[in-house]
Amino acid sequence: MANRVQRPHEEAEFEFILARADVPVLAYFYGMWPKAAAACKEMDVLVGAVADVYQGRLIVVRADIARCPGPVRRYGVTGAPSFVLIDRGEVLATGSGPMPRTALGEFLDAHL
Repeated sequence: MANRVQRPHEEAEFEFILARADVPVLAYFYGMWPKAAAACKEMDVLVGAVADVYQGRLIVVRADIARCPGPVRRYGVTGAPSFVLIDRGEVLATGSGPMPRTALGEFLDAHL
């Protein structure tokens, strides 16, 4: 995964990143339980590529569902992988499940 992807280790760090963001944030919520792990591992590469392509227009945050329960509840995340596009605290769009690069690009382009 690209170095441009923020990886908070706890909820407070996630909140700090959101508070300091001057561009929209793509919060990518992942999980490590068996049913989610394979899909999330597949999405990791894609999320890194998205961070590179949208550099300067978007901050990408890879958040562990187990370590960020507050944002998970607040944004209605029910599974992994899930995506929440946030701009200045407001949810612009949500998506869930693995998706091809073109679909994630279309998701972002429609809301940025």
